Amino acid sequence: MTISKWTVDTAHSSIDFSVKHMMVSKVKGAFQQFNASVEADPTDLTTANIDFNIDVASIDTRNSDRDNHLRSADFFDVENYPTMTFKSTNITKTDDDEYKVTGDVTLHGVTRSETFSVTFEGLAKDPMSGAEKVGFSATGKLKRSDYGLTWNAALETGGVLVGDEIKVAIEIEAAKEA
Repeated sequence: MTISKWTVDTAHSSIDFSVKHMMVSKVKGAFQQFNASVEADPTDLTTANIDFNIDVASIDTRNSDRDNHLRSADFFDVENYPTMTFKSTNITKTDDDEYKVTGDVTLHGVTRSETFSVTFEGLAKDPMSGAEKVGFSATGKLKRSDYGLTWNAALETGGVLVGDEIKVAIEIEAAKEA
């Protein structure tokens, strides 16, 4: 296969996360608004160019008070830092359909190199549109403190209200551009 441009189908894609709450449970959420530019041979991602832009204000944890707090200057400060971005810098194949995708994550005015594990889920032809579609799953971890997101509250029983490690899970379906 050759390198092609792919358009992410946001109706069939998601960017989800989870973080420890009160050191005893996990809070899950998602970013509802995002777009991506992908140029790749889906059967060999090692030469791909991948760029993601996430509207941080689109955060959804199924609790409007918490979401508003996350949008505030205590956390994401969406007024000053409205987007989170990812731009791939290196991709290595680790197994048949497995890759390590390293890139620059920019969040809250800080850019750091991060690596995600990516699985090629397959290639198919959409029976409704006839478009060629491809799927990928990705997982990774970010530390809030690495990006200056340090707001927290001490717990009476020890520990903190919000964990530092954010687990990220991404599901992508994309259509080959004509």
